[in-house]
Amino acid sequence: MTNTQLFALRELEILSKSSTDPHNRPLVEPFIPEILALAEKFGLSGQGGGSAPYTATAISHAVKKLLLQEPICPITGIAEEWINMSGYGGGKDEKDLVWQNRRCGCLFKDSENRPYYLDAIIWKTQNGGTFSGSAFLTKREIVWSRQFVKKFPFTPKTFYIDVTEVEVKKGDWEFYIKNEQQLKKVFKYYDKYSF
Repeated sequence: MTNTQLFALRELEILSKSSTDPHNRPLVEPFIPEILALAEKFGLSGQGGGSAPYTATAISHAVKKLLLQEPICPITGIAEEWINMSGYGGGKDEKDLVWQNRRCGCLFKDSENRPYYLDAIIWKTQNGGTFSGSAFLTKREIVWSRQFVKKFPFTPKTFYIDVTEVEVKKGDWEFYIKNEQQLKKVFKYYDKYSF
């Protein structure tokens, strides 16, 4: 047993013993054997004082993304990454073709084979609320949360853009982009989505 695994074992035992409520157990408890195996593998890898923090961070980042079913490297755009979702929304015509990326559930391709990312923009109101959808740039121009991917490989990125919410009549709200300059970063990364 390496020092790393021995340390992990002692800490996990203390965690379990100090959690006395049988109905409120530590969330990591069912994963103790896997955590100890990872600690042993890490201990055997020869990581020292200088490299250990970087390697531990890389491993924990990768594990977190994988458990959250997020890609750990850029989306390539190759055919194997896409699944045909046509028909799930009711459309059966060729113009209704929709493809979803298997590695990133918020990434789609339309019937023209243009990939777009649903969460390119998240709107943030003056009250701190956030949403996706659309906001007015002007009374006639709408900007959508979804934006076209410029190129592959692609790493999903979300931009938070400030909007002002205005109640136009009881219970009916419109959202206006507060600072058009914030969109410059968005359109440097994405191509503007339009119907």
